[in-house]
Amino acid sequence: MMVRLQKIIAASGVASRRAAETMIREGHVTVNGQVVRVLGTCIDPSKDHVKIDGRHVQPAEPEVFVLLHKPTGYVTTMDDPQGRPTVADLVPKVKVRVFPVGRLDYDTEGLLLLTNNGKVAQACVHPRYHVPKTYLVKVSGVCTDEEIRNIEDGVALDDGITAPATVRKAGKAKVNSWLELTIYEGRKHQIKRMLEALGHRVVRIKRIRFGPIELGDLPVGASRFATDAEANALRAVVHRTAGGRSMRGSVKSSDLQSSRPARDTVPPRVRQTNVPEKRNSSGAGRNVRPASGNARSQGRVVKSRGRTRTRKG
Repeated sequence: MMVRLQKIIAASGVASRRAAETMIREGHVTVNGQVVRVLGTCIDPSKDHVKIDGRHVQPAEPEVFVLLHKPTGYVTTMDDPQGRPTVADLVPKVKVRVFPVGRLDYDTEGLLLLTNNGKVAQACVHPRYHVPKTYLVKVSGVCTDEEIRNIEDGVALDDGITAPATVRKAGKAKVNSWLELTIYEGRKHQIKRMLEALGHRVVRIKRIRFGPIELGDLPVGASRFATDAEANALRAVVHRTAGGRSMRGSVKSSDLQSSRPARDTVPPRVRQTNVPEKRNSSGAGRNVRPASGNARSQGRVVKSRGRTRTRKG
């Protein structure tokens, strides 16, 4: 892949983009032994050798984001000691090492993200940041409205009550029903355990959304590289979590180029519904500072229109 020379220099950490352009114009930069003074020169960082004043510039490892529609019957790992099929058999061969972000169970299908960006992976899976994960779930029987409210409020499991979730009825068959379920944590077998605790056996699970990324019409077993918009949305997760804000709700649709999932990706007789964002009503009011109970509160100095006066208790 051809990349602008100043971008490679900046990505290596040697200098900023503007400083790199100055170095190029002043003749400090060589490519394969030849001085390059033309801004915008593109090179192949995997083949070409860049030096600044005779010192080799080590190009930064390019970021890679791969979206995979994982089928059932594959282990979410790049190497399995038991010799079972792994997701590594399905992703394209790239020169950098990528790894799965989180995991999907052996019998679960759907969207799986693989990357070499450790910060993005950490932000997406750490329970502290509440990155939403949306699934289509087929269960035995029909969930009542009371059971759905129970899931939304939190289900008592042996390792504690689950965090609030978002649930929508997505369809109904003769003996089974479909739910669209969004959770904000990632306990082991969480969805199965939540529904089994309510007396419903899980028949099928398919993840259709992970943070700002959607499965769309990607065929089962197929993979693709993320678009620039999707990659930027994933990087934005890191900035949001770094700022102390969680990702409850999805990224605005304007942040992504990809459209919403096609209807044919939803199981038969199931119509996908939009998951509304949860709004926190607790922050609607303003913080009020309580009055101090010490002696100073009996007489305070108040400034008003340039004058100073003393207000008594």
